[in-house]
Amino acid sequence: MGIVQRQGLRNTIISYLGLALGFVNTALVLPHLLAPEKLGLTTLLVSSATVYAQFAAFGFASVGIRFFPYFRNREAGHHGFLPLLLGLPLLGFLLVTLFYGLAKPLLLDQYAPQDAALLVPYYWWGSALALFTLLYSLQDAYLKGLYHTAFSGFLQDIVLRLLIVGLALLYGKGYLNFHEFVLGYIGLYGIILLLLTAYLGYIGELHLRPTRAALRVRPVSEIVRFGGFALLSSLSGSILGFIDSWMVGAQLSLAAAGVYGIAYNISTALTIPARSLNKIAFPLLAQYWKDQDLAKMADFYRRTTRLNTAVGCYLALGIGLNLDFIYSLIKNPVYATGTTAVLLLLAGRLFDGITGVNGLIVVTSPRYRFDLIFNLFLAGGTVFMNWLLIPRYGLTGSALATLIALVSINTARTWFVWYSYRLQPFDRRIPLIVAVAAGAGFAGWLVPFTHSLLVTMLVRSVVLTGVYTILILGSNAVPEARVLLGSLKKSILP
Repeated sequence: MGIVQRQGLRNTIISYLGLALGFVNTALVLPHLLAPEKLGLTTLLVSSATVYAQFAAFGFASVGIRFFPYFRNREAGHHGFLPLLLGLPLLGFLLVTLFYGLAKPLLLDQYAPQDAALLVPYYWWGSALALFTLLYSLQDAYLKGLYHTAFSGFLQDIVLRLLIVGLALLYGKGYLNFHEFVLGYIGLYGIILLLLTAYLGYIGELHLRPTRAALRVRPVSEIVRFGGFALLSSLSGSILGFIDSWMVGAQLSLAAAGVYGIAYNISTALTIPARSLNKIAFPLLAQYWKDQDLAKMADFYRRTTRLNTAVGCYLALGIGLNLDFIYSLIKNPVYATGTTAVLLLLAGRLFDGITGVNGLIVVTSPRYRFDLIFNLFLAGGTVFMNWLLIPRYGLTGSALATLIALVSINTARTWFVWYSYRLQPFDRRIPLIVAVAAGAGFAGWLVPFTHSLLVTMLVRSVVLTGVYTILILGSNAVPEARVLLGSLKKSILP
């Protein structure tokens, strides 16, 4: 757990600084400056580019982490692994771009005429954003294999968000029109891509010279086959993030997609602990499988699940108890219609965290093909539930569809890992953590509303934090918390 604690702590600190900046973007800057339909446009562009890039990558971001342990040899330039990692996805990008162009009339016809007119000028700029996203994700996967995970998180969570704030302020001051703002928004992703490439060169790992050795370390057919399965598996996560915005925009409006985007972004606070952990967990689990060390994997599975559960419960309660205050910071009251959607999304993300790294265990295991079955059902079920629930319940229906999807896929994966390898993430401390969270949440809920939402938020947060911390540490429900607090203390106070 040493490398996990060091890298995980750095990633967590970076992620939470990014969370603060993301909150500033989400709650204070973008909703204040952009009308809901314009905010919906930027949300849709990023979501579409993510799926676009994943199709082009053909699962090679996962390939980069799964197979890198076999190529690792710095003196030999890792046997040409980086050119291999970039080559096929760039060919895939050309192919996907062809289909993207042919599908333009069909895709735009899904939107109302006024929304389609807003999308048309930026349709092909979405390809540029997808290319930046593709190359960034591949280099990020390569760095994960090298156990260099902090800098890419710093660029994505801190630098990018600071640049977005600066760009939004320029737009708000009238120095940029909306068209220039959107193009600048896309260009920022190109900037962080260049910075990440420069970092690879700085640490001496930018090995771009192709070698024939890359074709001999592992059979290319095995790598491509894994990539195909990883593509279909990884699309499930993107579908959860993309299909909501796309179907809300198509069935309701771009303005509704903007409102849903704010609700979705607020709920992403719960993904930060798991996302920080997964950056180092993926390559570590791949190494455990290579070494056939299931004992260490089982220990890792349970320890990380306890941490995810403890942090996830705290964040879910903190956000849920203070949603009125959060939405009060957004001057446009139309965004507050997403309150119920936030609560449903929080419930889904909390369940995702409580069930641990089940998905990573499956996708790095010899039986990784079975993850494809889960994800195909997830993708189809998510589309069907959104189609069924959005017309009836609007934004709430889309959030409910996400909740059902997250509970279903994580239940299936957890059962499969236990059935196949007798690994499961739960011990007697998980119910204790949930009970502690319920008690602390009840204590925070008992705090009455005051004349000020700010004062109410501060008092509730203090009560929740105090009760939760005392009960967690006093009951020793999360032994890892003491270790992390000790590491943090040492880093702050030499």
